[in-house]
Amino acid sequence: MWGVGRDERYRDELAPGDRALIYVPAPEAVFVGRADLATAVHDWTPSEAAAYPGELPGGVLLSRVEEWNDSAVSMDAVVRRIDPTASNPLVQTNAVTGFRMGVVRITGSEYEAVLGLVRGGLIR
Repeated sequence: MWGVGRDERYRDELAPGDRALIYVPAPEAVFVGRADLATAVHDWTPSEAAAYPGELPGGVLLSRVEEWNDSAVSMDAVVRRIDPTASNPLVQTNAVTGFRMGVVRITGSEYEAVLGLVRGGLIR
């Protein structure tokens, strides 16, 4: 389960089959896993609400969750991979301030860059 706030910019665009990276913000600033969305955003059912550990009234269910317990990927490593010339202001802002929202759109190549770092062992 992943809670999604009602004010999330891309909330209504999330759909079953979408892929997600799981990010822990600063001070850790690391990607710790990935998952597929099993559902669109919805209000929690009574049984989901009982199981959800957070405060949000709804979100998505996840499937095919892959945790990278020993292979967390630092935001710095991702930024170096996707913007080696430091020329993309959005990437550079996110690198400094982190993501302002819980749902952030990224490109397929950015997603693959994170996975490449995990597969290649270039994690920190």
